[in-house]
This record gives sequence, C-alpha cells and structure tokens, in this order.
Amino acid sequence: MIIVMEPRATQEQIDKVVKAMENKGFRININQGDVMTVIAAIGDRRMFQPASVASFDGVREVKLIQEPFKLASRESQNEDTVVEFENGVKIGGLEKPVIMAGPCSVEENLEGLLEIAHSVKAAGATILRGGAFKPRTSPYEFQGLEELGLKYLAQARKETGLLVVTEVMDTNTVDLVASYADILQVGARNMQNFKLLKALGECGKPVMLKRGAAATIREFLLAAEHIMYNGNPNVILCERGIKGIDSHYSRNTLDLASIPIIKKYSHLPIIVDPSHGTGRRYLIEPMSKASLVCGAHGIMVEVHNDPDNAMCDGAQSLTLSMFDEMMANINQLIGRIDYDNNKALK
Repeated sequence: MIIVMEPRATQEQIDKVVKAMENKGFRININQGDVMTVIAAIGDRRMFQPASVASFDGVREVKLIQEPFKLASRESQNEDTVVEFENGVKIGGLEKPVIMAGPCSVEENLEGLLEIAHSVKAAGATILRGGAFKPRTSPYEFQGLEELGLKYLAQARKETGLLVVTEVMDTNTVDLVASYADILQVGARNMQNFKLLKALGECGKPVMLKRGAAATIREFLLAAEHIMYNGNPNVILCERGIKGIDSHYSRNTLDLASIPIIKKYSHLPIIVDPSHGTGRRYLIEPMSKASLVCGAHGIMVEVHNDPDNAMCDGAQSLTLSMFDEMMANINQLIGRIDYDNNKALK
C-alpha cells in the first residue's frame, strides 16, 4: 500500500500515519522528497479499509498495490480453475468452450422445453439453461413456474444428458434449486446479495455468477470472493453486459474487455451471455464469436422454439434453426482460435 502525503504535511501528521499502520501490522518504508512524503506500507492486509487512513489529516491519496480479492486472484493461484462435472464437461482453462443454451424461462409446455433441449444438444450445446424462478422488473410479468419448472428441467436432463443451469433468487430456495440443478446461477440483480453468496459458498454445487448491470470488474470479483471465502471454489463468472448510454440499439453494453482483464487478474473461468448483453437477436452470433476470440471459456445463449410467443425475452432468443446455423459457424471459428494465445489464427 502506498500512502501519499500532502506537500505541506507536518512531521506530526506523518508520524501519526506511520504509527497507525504499524499498529495494524504493516512494515513501513518512508521516502521523504523535496516536495512530499510517500509512505510504503508493506504487508498482506486485504481486509484493511484504505478510507480509515485516507481521512487522516495530511494524507492526499492511498493506493493499493495488491487486489482486495485474495482467493479469486492470480496471486493466490496462477493456474486456471477448471470446473469439472461427472459427465466429463469441463469449464475453464484451455478446454473447448462450453455452450449453454435454452429458453429464458421454463414455460408450462414441457414438450416445448424438451424440443429445445434435444435441438440445442444436437447442435453442440452441453448445458441447458432455463429459469424456473424469474426475477422481473415488473410484478405483472411472468415470474416462473418455480419447483414445477425445476422438475421440467430435470426431465429434460434425463432425456438428453445435458447439464442444467438455473437461477436461485434467495437463501430460502438454495437447497431446493441445488437438489435439481447442476449449476446454480446468481442473476445480475443478486450479484451483491451477500447472504445469498454466503449460502452458495456452503452449498457444494458449482455457481455461475453474473455481473451486475452497474458493477465494476473489481466488485464482480469481490462478489466471487464471497462465495469462495465461504468454502466453494467452483465459481464460473458470466459477463452479461452493463448499463450503457444507447439502449435504443442494444439492451446493454457488452463489455468484451472484461474477458482478458479478468483472465489476467483471476484464475476463475469466465463465460459470456450475449443474449442479455445485447437484447437483440441479430447481435447474438457476432458477439458470441467476438467473445470466444477474446478468450471466453464459453457462451450462454437464449434459444426458443417459438421466440415470438415466448413468455420472457423473445426478442433476444434465437430460433432453433438460427442456433443451428450459429453453432456451425462457431465450430468453424473454434478451429481457427489459438486458445493458448487467445487469438484467431489466419
């Protein structure tokens, strides 16, 4: 940690800062220049709050050298985390990108869900997505089938062999969702629901954490830290776009730069949700390709057998034939990507 003092900071103010940091277990190096004094506080105190020193008289700025997320950082684990499942599916590292696909929400028509599941599997998906519990902005919109939806997802898994990822909304339903799902999803609205993150840390199932719509990358990784701190190392990050300034053409701004940034600072796998990231059907394939070229470990795509009549997010759902075509194009792209260097090959 670097503490920069004001040019007119007194010796008494400098000594007060030094004493406070030493009391917290830091080793101190002082560089007194002609204009200002810089204090280097050396020690691994990641839970330390810089604001407690930044408010001292004479302090201009406090800079952290180490990231505040410890378990999720490359400093604690340099090799990539790979989340593995009993059926052989792996997410992370240099494994082939995973494809998650399915409807935004599980609807009352079980036959429709089964049709989607069989179709996306035939096209190359290994994980079926679908919401049984649906947090909606409006209370008048479809809220999901709840446990019945979970049962439908379990039936689809039984028939197809696809893994299931679905959202858990609160601590009261963690055990219920975990009894049906292979991966528990934390939606963007719940990224900083710390009680839920703690419960998921204790649940024993892999967790897919979506980035909040206004969250910084640091806040995103600190949310993952909560899950890992409570005992669950199997966290999959999901970039799904952040609030932008042009909602007319795109639902969110898909932050593709977050992929190489997170891969630089964290060992956790990261996938991308271009459906929520754009909200527009025609943007899903190009943004899926861009995500994979940027190094994403997979994509999550909304697919529906009748998107124009879907109960939720039909405008950002691919038809079955569109998904087939996209997967054919992605498979060609995957063969041209050098995953060791995260770049497309010519």
